[in-house]
Amino acid sequence: METPPKAVKESRLSPLSNEEATNLLASAKEAREKAYAPYSMYKVGSAILSKSGNIYEGANIENASYGATICAERVALGNMIMGGDTEIRAVAVFTEDAGFPCGICIQALNEFAPDIKSCQIVVPSKGGFTVRTLDELAPYLWRSELVKKAKGK
Repeated sequence: METPPKAVKESRLSPLSNEEATNLLASAKEAREKAYAPYSMYKVGSAILSKSGNIYEGANIENASYGATICAERVALGNMIMGGDTEIRAVAVFTEDAGFPCGICIQALNEFAPDIKSCQIVVPSKGGFTVRTLDELAPYLWRSELVKKAKGK
């Protein structure tokens, strides 16, 4: 019987079980196979676990103009919104080198994370996975509360 992977390093106790994180990473890995990356050859798969428990997948879609390229995390985010969910519990990202989401994806995910201190980002690592929160990846994210405050609402 295979032992499930354990979190390599977490800064906080994860609300995700090892099984949930492993399943989410498996979904991201599967999504990566559908990536369209003929220019960079850097395929990325992502899977979002919504607060309601649904999993939404996405893969990067490149474009010759580069600016029109869409990252896997934002494809998964669009699928989540189209599926009727609006709150993220966790996000898994699967790349060839265990990369975390880019800055623009972190900002986009932030829009749908009720609490950036508990929204988990999971990537594979040697012998298991690594978990970080949105807050750890980008502690000074622009939040909708700031926009409302700036508008005087």
